[in-house]
Amino acid sequence: MTMRARLDFRKASPQGAKAMGELHAFIHRCGLEHTLLELVKLRASQINGCAHCIDMHTKELRVAGESEQRLYLLNAWEESPFYSDRERAALAWTEALTLITEDHVPDEVYEQARAQFSEEELTNLTLAIIAINGANRLNIAFRTVPGSYRVPVRHAAE
Repeated sequence: MTMRARLDFRKASPQGAKAMGELHAFIHRCGLEHTLLELVKLRASQINGCAHCIDMHTKELRVAGESEQRLYLLNAWEESPFYSDRERAALAWTEALTLITEDHVPDEVYEQARAQFSEEELTNLTLAIIAINGANRLNIAFRTVPGSYRVPVRHAAE
């Protein structure tokens, strides 16, 4: 089966795409580590099954120097010794927010996140998770075809 896009949401709503782009731009410059943000975006995209975003964030992480081992084991991060305490807290927070109807973000996940992130950092991390979940939903709904994403040169230098 050949996957075909339903529509290009960026062309259909340039103002909406611009607003989403501005949120993503804020997140990019909010001060959180690039690799941490990309791991969070990749993990949410795995949970949501967004092929376009999985492709994009895997490429971003490879260009940033991420190891194949950490990429392969991301969906089993809890059983893998290759992630820092800060990354583990971010990944747990990501899963709780992405699957929010399951447990409504348990207190222990919040406490784990607060032990690793300041209030501002946790708010910005939450905005990053909101943004990737929104992007996942746009790309899944309109069947954005994966594979064409190329990492911009500006990211390659980070």
